[in-house]
Amino acid sequence: MDELQDASHDGAQSTPVWAIFSDLMAALVGIFVLLLVWVIGIQLELSQSLEQERAKLQAEQQRRQALEEALADPLASGRISFQNGRIGINGSVLFALNADRLQPEGRALLESLVEPLRTYLAQHDELLMVSGFTDDLPIQQGNPRYADNWGLSAQRALTVTRTLIDQGLPEARIFAAAFGDNQPVTPNVDDAARAKNRRVEITTVPRADATAGEPEQTGQRDE
Repeated sequence: MDELQDASHDGAQSTPVWAIFSDLMAALVGIFVLLLVWVIGIQLELSQSLEQERAKLQAEQQRRQALEEALADPLASGRISFQNGRIGINGSVLFALNADRLQPEGRALLESLVEPLRTYLAQHDELLMVSGFTDDLPIQQGNPRYADNWGLSAQRALTVTRTLIDQGLPEARIFAAAFGDNQPVTPNVDDAARAKNRRVEITTVPRADATAGEPEQTGQRDE
């Protein structure tokens, strides 16, 4: 009788151990499945993000290529530069030193840009930002037109902007920005370097970014 009771007691003790082990294994499998699903989800999200970034880069490259192709003739003549999506025009071509009125050569150059830029804008929902830059030399004292380099760069950008509008670019698709002697392309160490920094740049800007943090913008005409 005692032996039967011991066997029954042993059987009663062994059953919960296997049940607990089975539950533990099921829980571990469940955790593993959850981790696997989480890892797969992260990989899919990263893959989608990389694909989106790749698509953005490709679209940007296509826009720059389209603009470069539209400007093929002015670029071939060496009258403008094109780098990182920016059309660069040397300030000495457009303006005399410390002046904001276009020289005949500068006006002719801008006129040659109107048709390529208009063609580009017709195919892309973007704006044109005309940016004025100066060197680091202070404005000559007694000049009544502007007190500092900010004023000079602003007026030069406005002059180019209004000239392009007068020559046929849509007013709603272009605006001006002034940077003064900030953001030089090369250190202002000598006259040659300063000449490079006296410039006007024309940049394509997505509509959503056109008014985000740009200084002194306007597309208004002269009174």
